[in-house]
Amino acid sequence: MAPPDLPLFERDREQAVLSAVIGELRSGRPALVTVTGEPGLGQNELLRWAAGQARDRGVHVLAARATSAEHELRYGVVAQLLAPEDRDIATRLFVAPQRPGGLPGLNHLLTACHDRPTLLVVQDVQWLDPASLRWLEALARRLPRAPLALLTSTTGTAIDRPEWSVGTPLTGLASTIELALPPLTTSGVSAAVRTVCGVPGDTDFTHALAQATRGVPAVVHEVLLRFTRTGCAPRAEHVEHLRALTAEVVGDHAAQALSELRDPVAVDVLRALAVCGDLLDFPLVCTLAGLHPVPEARLRATLMASGLLTPRDGSPPGHDAVVRARILEEMPAADRADLYARAARLAQRVAVADQGIAELLLRARPVGAPWAVATLRRGFAAALRSGRRDRATAYLARALDEPLRSEERARVELQLASVQMVTAPTAAERRLHGLIRSTGTGTGLRSQAVDLCLLGGDTRAARLAQPTGPGTLGDPAPCDADVPAPRRGSGTGSPPGRRARAVAGDATAPRGGNTSDPAHRDGADEHPERTATADNDATVSAREELATVGDRHELATVSERHELIALLRVARFLRHEETCPGVPPAPALPEHSHSPAVAGVRAWEHAMAGVHLEASRRLARAAFAPDPGGRPPLVTPRLFACRALFLTDDGDEAEAHLATLLNEAHRQRAAIAIAHVLAVRADLHLRHGRPDAAARDLAAAEAELPPARLHPLFVPYWASLNLVADLQNGRPDRAREIAARPVPSLSEECATSAYLLFARGVLARSEDDPQRARAYFRACGRWLLHYGCVNPAVLPWRSLAAEAAHALGDDAEALRLTREEVRLAARWGTRSALGRAELGLAVVIRENRTEHFRAAVATLSESPARTDYTRAVLELASAESAEAERRTALALTSRRASTAGGVAPGPLPGFSQAPPAPAGVPPGRGAAPHPRPPAGWPALSPAEHETALLAASGLANREIATTLSVTTRAVELRLSGVYRKLRIRGREELRALRYGPEGG
Repeated sequence: MAPPDLPLFERDREQAVLSAVIGELRSGRPALVTVTGEPGLGQNELLRWAAGQARDRGVHVLAARATSAEHELRYGVVAQLLAPEDRDIATRLFVAPQRPGGLPGLNHLLTACHDRPTLLVVQDVQWLDPASLRWLEALARRLPRAPLALLTSTTGTAIDRPEWSVGTPLTGLASTIELALPPLTTSGVSAAVRTVCGVPGDTDFTHALAQATRGVPAVVHEVLLRFTRTGCAPRAEHVEHLRALTAEVVGDHAAQALSELRDPVAVDVLRALAVCGDLLDFPLVCTLAGLHPVPEARLRATLMASGLLTPRDGSPPGHDAVVRARILEEMPAADRADLYARAARLAQRVAVADQGIAELLLRARPVGAPWAVATLRRGFAAALRSGRRDRATAYLARALDEPLRSEERARVELQLASVQMVTAPTAAERRLHGLIRSTGTGTGLRSQAVDLCLLGGDTRAARLAQPTGPGTLGDPAPCDADVPAPRRGSGTGSPPGRRARAVAGDATAPRGGNTSDPAHRDGADEHPERTATADNDATVSAREELATVGDRHELATVSERHELIALLRVARFLRHEETCPGVPPAPALPEHSHSPAVAGVRAWEHAMAGVHLEASRRLARAAFAPDPGGRPPLVTPRLFACRALFLTDDGDEAEAHLATLLNEAHRQRAAIAIAHVLAVRADLHLRHGRPDAAARDLAAAEAELPPARLHPLFVPYWASLNLVADLQNGRPDRAREIAARPVPSLSEECATSAYLLFARGVLARSEDDPQRARAYFRACGRWLLHYGCVNPAVLPWRSLAAEAAHALGDDAEALRLTREEVRLAARWGTRSALGRAELGLAVVIRENRTEHFRAAVATLSESPARTDYTRAVLELASAESAEAERRTALALTSRRASTAGGVAPGPLPGFSQAPPAPAGVPPGRGAAPHPRPPAGWPALSPAEHETALLAASGLANREIATTLSVTTRAVELRLSGVYRKLRIRGREELRALRYGPEGG
């Protein structure tokens, strides 16, 4: 109900009609006026205003108000109307027995009206008792014979709708008028704000108020009264506070209306509607509420009359969310949970959509039926598809409340943790640690839990997973009991201990006379082909041994042990914890294992150590083979296998495997895995000279895993990728901003810190700051060596540090670093690593520089390092320009163009920068200083920079297109941009700018 002092905003039309009715009543013309509308629209306020106007004009006024509490009180409203005329009327009406057809006091009232016009005002006729309703209908039939007007109000649908309100012939010649009150418009709400607050409100404030209150004057007025008590001004910055106040007022109104609803059947139906009114139609809701004798139409009318229920566009009635919440708050918690459970069962029987049933189950007690878990899991998948991760986790958490088998419970826990890794990583880690410690976890689930923990940055989980029996991760060697005895007649003559080591893997078995970690064996085995053959024979032998094992449980135990060892090695790489007291060293990988996880991690360790190229390539491919025991594949070892393929110059193969991993992660809705796969693919794009694709993948990865949720162990790696991508895409300001961001303290303890140090060094190099660049590259090298990484293919920090040292005049250090990189690259054996090393040596060496550049160009021409090859060609062209031997560079370029079936080119991060000026001896050591670049040169993009240098070196457009692997049209467009930015007219002026006025 509207407060008594609520101004009648936007009710001018209704007031004019009522004034006319009062004027005609004084002339003896009767009328019937009904004011309708939703509760709170001011019907009763308008009736009180009309009564006041009538009194002021000398009209006799009799008023009454019907209430739900007096709905069963006979003649309750009639007694209120006639009490001013007859003080004893109430006693006679309530006490005297009812006579058939009796209408007490009606004739007396009609007789009195002939002497003076009378206005009868009855508020809330939806609550009329049956006797008063009949009395008023009889009065309406007699209106044409008396100067009397009947003015009533209702909330839309009365329980027993009065016949006079629809203009039936009962009213005879009396005027019948129905006034339907609309909500306030935005202008009316604005006027209310100005009236109550004393000042005009902001447009945003007014719109928010109109939307939150739906223009109901009673709610608008009370909200504004509470708002002004807070002392706030009606400004946009207080909109959220306004919405909170509105929800509070709406809830209070709902609680008041609920307290006035006396019919217990109506209350039960109302609660059932609050639970599932949007899912089930009204008859089904009534069924849910229970068997009752009340007709459906009467129940609907009662609920609408209460104001707690309103029709929506002809659909089944619904509730505002605040009203629903307030209705359900009045129920005991156990009754509410039981009602939700019964609603879920009914919705499941009538085939409601999974999402709707899942919403009911969220608030229901456990139903103990298999369909409940299946429905919640389908709702989980649907919520993830729509991007509602919080809702998805709520569905799975609710599924865990149902009775489940241990293995099924573990799978649900794992699925839930994979989503919580993004939304609530701490809760996900606790859940996964419980799975890892559990002895009843199903096959492969413990390894998957550790794998998921590693993706989230939790390296402790790998330690938690260590078994405690014989042959554990920390045991010196597995005992014979770890593997069942072979079947009779199997044909194997291997001793039991040897057979156990072949299957389970000897964690400390010597290899090549060296028992240390392969990542620290810089030159332990100089015959990788011999090692590869031995590995292959051992793998075949292990598979033959597995074929003789009859106990599948023991097979699963051995496979799980191998996977856990591999994951522990990954954790060791991510973060060295062996220096902490009480932390045992990580065991070596099993020498002979059929596990794809072991193959993937071993491939990465070979690549880190820079040895056994073919073995690393073979093992990386084996990481993607199906597990012989049918165990589910792990994500982390396959990601490291892809990174190993980067280093073996098999980038295209790695990209195909990453696409498979990405599709798999999308099918499983594993956001954490999607993000990491995209980050690794961005790394691949950067190495292949595709910074725009890298930027897209990084943006998609951050959409799946926001940077605020990223574990500190991975912050340096992601930051380095973003930094290099921005630098290569011509956004140095953003790159500098990323480089200046502080990283968490934990990030300084992980291997990925080397990537960020390297990226900062690349940034300093692009800014022509060799002092700072050398410091960063040296720090990167120290960190990589600390983690056992000596392979220059991972990050070529030595050659870049050597170039910085050369620029600073320290030729001795530059030569030492470049020669060391050439030696290590030759030991690793890929063309791209060796070509980059030779290019670095050619930049800093003084003797036979041209020959060294030729060697670098020849090596890189057979590698996928496109940008490094381009830089080598430019450096060679620059060196030969002074000797007038540019023909050699052109011939090499032509040979590069004629190479068929070449691998897709790709530089390492940092090498897609615009190539520096040709390196020579620093000024003061016998070499002429480089010419100063033209004024517009820094404005060129990296692509334009490369094209301009090749054009200035004398290459034709077709040769430039072949070198850069682009179309001739792209070269023409780039050169047009170069000419425009440099304000020159052609190649001759470009050559003059590049090489100086003398041409060299």
